Amino acid sequence: MVKAQDIAEYFIWLANDSGSFISNLKLQKLVYYAQAWYLAIYGQPLFDEDFEAWVHGPIIPSLYQKYREFNRLPIVEEISYQQLAQKLGDTIHFLQDVADEYFFCDAYELERMTHIEDPWIQARKGLPNDVPSNVIIDKEWMKEYYGSRVKEEA
Repeated sequence: MVKAQDIAEYFIWLANDSGSFISNLKLQKLVYYAQAWYLAIYGQPLFDEDFEAWVHGPIIPSLYQKYREFNRLPIVEEISYQQLAQKLGDTIHFLQDVADEYFFCDAYELERMTHIEDPWIQARKGLPNDVPSNVIIDKEWMKEYYGSRVKEEA
């Protein structure tokens, strides 16, 4: 199984390779959607780490801390595609599909999207959007919600 960091590195590589802007906020949402759709399609997690229902949407705290120094600036990090491809294997094709759907959305659009979807709402349990929370977004909620969307589109 890969780690959330491996998935993050793929999206950072893609941003750097395409000359795109990727902030910590956008990175978190892309990693979230990768996990969500993997759960929906394959019925198992892509990686073990959990997301928390923070004010600005789903966040993996360790990933946030790693890229915190960039604040709202683009994350620039040298990433070897060859090493990445070795780590990710065939998963890289799945991540490209996720990127095709979400990569060119900006961070705030992705944040708004997560705020109207059930897993984040369930974890927040009716808290106002501006109240901090570190409640875990249950992978089962993600699997059910995005799984139902897969069925709708089929």
